Amino acid sequence: MTDVSSNTGRRKFLVASSSVLGTAGVVGATVPFVGSWNPSAKARAAGAPVRIDISRLQEGEMLGPIPAWRGRPIFVVKRSAHVLNTLNEDLERLADPDSQEPEQPDYAQNEYRSRTPELMVLVGLCPHLFCSPTPHIQLRPEPFDSEWRGGFFCPCHGSRFDLAGRVYAGSPASRNMQVPPYAFESEDVLIIGVDGLNAE
Repeated sequence: MTDVSSNTGRRKFLVASSSVLGTAGVVGATVPFVGSWNPSAKARAAGAPVRIDISRLQEGEMLGPIPAWRGRPIFVVKRSAHVLNTLNEDLERLADPDSQEPEQPDYAQNEYRSRTPELMVLVGLCPHLFCSPTPHIQLRPEPFDSEWRGGFFCPCHGSRFDLAGRVYAGSPASRNMQVPPYAFESEDVLIIGVDGLNAE
């Protein structure tokens, strides 16, 4: 082998080795950076705002429970027009139909308990003993309520909530489910823990 071909072989080896090591370095630098886009579990537990992608959420579907904010599960439901039309037909069955108790930000103290009628955001905990209610989103009779119009049923002690998170009268829970502070970063992204002005 001549010196020229030997040097050429060494150059190719060094270039290839440098390229591999350089790529590994870039990947090593990128992964921690990508991971920093979302808050750590410790930061979430402390109340750091959390982003939720709702781009694939279809009408009548629910995202959650998402262990997202302050260690609490978050429910996100996209309500149908039919649900919205029937939401306030049984107000006499609810304990706090007008959301007088401060379980929601001011912008969610309305008939939908939300910023926009179709999208509902709730902390997925029953206010009684903080079990996580089971979603029963379909408007159909259920064993626990023959006139069920969709909502949440707590399996621990039987509390019932409608599709605005309002508690039914006679339930062990005495308050509506909590609406967390939230805002829209874009049409497809929710931020939990921010009300549009301040982090909560």
